[in-house]
Amino acid sequence: MKILGNIIWLIFGGFAIFLEYILSGLALCVTIIGIPFGIQAFKLGVLALWPFGQKIEYMDYAPGCLSTIMNILWLIIGGIWIALTHLLFGILLFITIIGIPWGKQHFKMVSLAITPFGRRLV
Repeated sequence: MKILGNIIWLIFGGFAIFLEYILSGLALCVTIIGIPFGIQAFKLGVLALWPFGQKIEYMDYAPGCLSTIMNILWLIIGGIWIALTHLLFGILLFITIIGIPWGKQHFKMVSLAITPFGRRLV
């Protein structure tokens, strides 16, 4: 079922979301200051490519105050808009019974879009 869900996800917009995250990650990696943010965009892109069967976990080690500062910068610069977009799509997909599994994946992406630093995909 995970494979079927991922294939349907890719056909109906998942691949476009993946490309957007990868292109924005590449644009962020052009500058040295943007590289950590570009890596987080790549993390979101991987989740957007194959969301079913992946979990988001906090890292085992304490990333420290730097990840908190980076999460705040991420949230101010664009993370809030990414999170609101995934929240809107999740709510729209939850309107129909058929769209509930895909809405859950968008809600999973909301949590990663708000605070990507200090988290990993499993």
